[in-house]
Amino acid sequence: MIDFSRNHFELFGMPERFVVDADALERSYRALQSEIHPDRFAAAADTQRRLALQSSARVNEAYRALCDPVDRAQYLLSLHGVDAMAENGAALELDFLERQLERREAASEALAARDAPALERLLADVRAESAALELRLAALLDGESAWDTARARVRELRFLGKLAADVDDMLGELES
Repeated sequence: MIDFSRNHFELFGMPERFVVDADALERSYRALQSEIHPDRFAAAADTQRRLALQSSARVNEAYRALCDPVDRAQYLLSLHGVDAMAENGAALELDFLERQLERREAASEALAARDAPALERLLADVRAESAALELRLAALLDGESAWDTARARVRELRFLGKLAADVDDMLGELES
């Protein structure tokens, strides 16, 4: 079974970094799951079956966290005592919020006009900003260990992810 005291990165034998090798993470995940999958312990004692189920759940949780850039950044910050989503002292910058409000208004207008190309352009723009923000986070977290500065960028990345998902949903509405 797994060592529950190990953090997500240690569990998969990966360095504690924002930038991860997605292929190595996938290989490590599959190897761990093949060792601990509850089906392998179907005939085992109750305690072993329960431990296998808990181990599998922990591996799945860790894998999901490390696959998602926002969750990975939040987790990495938490390892350094920083709660990225805590409300105190982490207000988003006004120009960032205004830009996102304008984007939301543009998305609503495009949806009302059934203008899929406008929504697609908006979605591409949001995804490009998210990609640039991920690069900045990599520098802050992996290069500079600037935990507090990275905190605001993580909040922005989560905001952009939500906006992208909403615009994607709007596109789905137009297709149906």
